[in-house]
Amino acid sequence: MRILLSDAPGGPETLRLQERPTPEPGPGEVRIAVRYVGINYPDTLIIRDLYQYRPERPFAPGAELSGVVEALGPDVQDLAVGDRVAALPMWGALAEQICLPAESCHRIPDTVGDAEAAALQMTYGTALYALEERGALREGESVLVLGAGGGVGLAAVELASSLGARVIAAASDEEKLAAARERGADTGVLYPRGPLDRDGQKALSTRFRETLGTEGADIVVDTVGGDYTEPALRCTGWDGRFLIVGFPGGIAKIPANLPLLKSCDIRGVFWGAAIERDPEANQRAMARLFSLCGDGRISPRIHATYDLAEAGSAIEALNGRGVVGKVLVRI
Repeated sequence: MRILLSDAPGGPETLRLQERPTPEPGPGEVRIAVRYVGINYPDTLIIRDLYQYRPERPFAPGAELSGVVEALGPDVQDLAVGDRVAALPMWGALAEQICLPAESCHRIPDTVGDAEAAALQMTYGTALYALEERGALREGESVLVLGAGGGVGLAAVELASSLGARVIAAASDEEKLAAARERGADTGVLYPRGPLDRDGQKALSTRFRETLGTEGADIVVDTVGGDYTEPALRCTGWDGRFLIVGFPGGIAKIPANLPLLKSCDIRGVFWGAAIERDPEANQRAMARLFSLCGDGRISPRIHATYDLAEAGSAIEALNGRGVVGKVLVRI
């Protein structure tokens, strides 16, 4: 089989497409013929040894996939050859075949396509966990989403809107704001590309306040970090929840007096660790997301699809800021 391997820390240019023996499933495992792989921002970090997980090399990046079960290991009872499944191995998906525990796989309903299934798990799973489990979102609340054109940001916009929130999308260009409006955002805030000096941060905070109104945001979903975090925190409402999802813009330094003055919470969103601690909750969340997708209430926006030989370019695309929605690799 072909597999894209990271042999040493570095950027996408260090990845090599290689041939390896077809893996055989062990007890409780299935072998999946991979069809699509969802590319996410952590893929840009894990190959540089900058992510929370550091797999032993050589390894293939690629955190999420859809495919077809083609072989069963001993003691597998709940899946059959030919079943369409989605899975989240966290790495290893950029290969023609992969062996995974059967219990970690999710059957894909007939109403959901292979590309959609590969695009749903990490972005929509993170967004749903952020909004409901960490944000305790209630219908009618206001949600400010930073990085609203990215994978998690756009998913948060769509899910928050479907759950009855008033959604304010914030992004760095008009194309991203237009995509957020298509996914249910009520209004948008265009912010400049960083870095922002103090005057730039104050100007952005003013823009957020003008859009949000005097009550501020009940929930802020921060997928950007860096110079954008403090202006958004200053616009969080009383008893608000500020959700830290990621920081491609850098790790922000947060003035400790702001949560005190607003009586608001700053909450971390580490979805990967959460699903390890409670896999049954993740099974329920995935079933719910597949149902929402099958009913047409959510629909992943696919920015571009690459072939396996071009997967390094797919990862490199996320290092820029031009991606709107999701990048996929087709196997």
